Amino acid sequence: MSLLANWLDEGACHFPSTTALLTPRGEWSYADLAALAGRGAGALRARGVQAGDIAVFAAGGSDLALAALACSAAGAVLWPLDPQSVDLAWPKMQALGDGRLKRLATLPPHWPAGGVERTAAPDDLALVVATSGSSGEPKAVMLSNANLDAAARAANQRLSLAAGDLWLGCLPLHHIGGLSLLYRCLRAGASLLLHEGFSAAAVWRDLNARPVSHLSMVPAMLARLLDVAGTAPAPSSLRHVLIGGAALSQSLGERALASGWPICPSWGMSETAAQAATLLRPGKDWRGGQVGPLLSGLQARVGGDGRLHLRGAQVMVGYLNPERCPGVGLDDGWLATADLGRIDAAGWLTVLGRADELLISGGVKVHPSVVEACLAACPGVSDVAVTAVPDAVWGDALVALVVGQTDNAALDTWMRQHLIGAHRPRRVLRLDRLPRNAMGKLERQQLRALLDSPLATSR
Repeated sequence: MSLLANWLDEGACHFPSTTALLTPRGEWSYADLAALAGRGAGALRARGVQAGDIAVFAAGGSDLALAALACSAAGAVLWPLDPQSVDLAWPKMQALGDGRLKRLATLPPHWPAGGVERTAAPDDLALVVATSGSSGEPKAVMLSNANLDAAARAANQRLSLAAGDLWLGCLPLHHIGGLSLLYRCLRAGASLLLHEGFSAAAVWRDLNARPVSHLSMVPAMLARLLDVAGTAPAPSSLRHVLIGGAALSQSLGERALASGWPICPSWGMSETAAQAATLLRPGKDWRGGQVGPLLSGLQARVGGDGRLHLRGAQVMVGYLNPERCPGVGLDDGWLATADLGRIDAAGWLTVLGRADELLISGGVKVHPSVVEACLAACPGVSDVAVTAVPDAVWGDALVALVVGQTDNAALDTWMRQHLIGAHRPRRVLRLDRLPRNAMGKLERQQLRALLDSPLATSR
């Protein structure tokens, strides 16, 4: 089965003139996009790509979306990569590959006329996505057509995505959070409005110019969008603003809710084909880390080490290996995630932070995200990260890296009022900005290097 191509064909049959994809490169109806996918498959065949081959594309959003459709029509497996990292990643990719890895950039600008017969890969593998995995070592996730179908079905059900809806995507497509939007929209018969990169001004402009119903963002993007919107409310057409990719802080969540934005805190990962849990319409009692119930078809449990484990139809086939053996990285179908969490009696999840970031301060287990959430709520703090340095007394002596205008006295008072001794940073550094990646996640491996940076001021 070639999932995207099949959905396109169904759309072309039932609503051929409905817009399927809008990008800076062009706008296509379902019928036009189905034909384009067929021609793209022909272009791949001309380059020697066969069904079951892994086609590695390092391209921008528009080109990557069209490449995904061409791969689906040809029965090839897509492996999307950040164009800026492909040269560094290639040796690792070759080691994981099985001799059927095809490195490509973009499809030819003039695709051949005609198309090819729809072909399915023998093992149903559809997508490979690079990830750091639970150990921090770069890995690649194998996702089957069945995984992606289950994930799109469950997400669409939770978010009420249907034909006639318009989803604005501004996340990078080489991340699962961006690429999954293409699957969701085509499965639902909806339209995808794809931005090349993120501009808060451009997103705000399109939200007011088009009937956007769904929007995906990371917290850093949400903060910038709220800055641009000012006191203006969210457009009436906007029903769901999915927030994921990084933890949504208490202060930012409260700011968005107070302004009437329909935010939906979520949690997911490459290994679950993106979204795994989502909270719709959080109330006044919402707290940072709460991501609501799992999507349908998923099960969760908390392991002895506090980590969340997941099992279900959308959980990956396994991590890529030269033989493409399923189950690598799974235990009887269960995925041990890198996140600590708890599950309440109603089955709702609260994500506490990553297991590999846990610190021991004064003999007490401290997760940086808990301290960060507290400090982020201090008036005048616009961004914050917490790391630690070795200490003979404390073990891990906490250090807070703070961006904002709050003064030292106010911050000291806040910490003494809201944090117990072991959770209280022993040192505070002030920075103009924190190291975050394109998805808004903290680059925690860079934090300790910043402790001695001449750009940081200590108190």
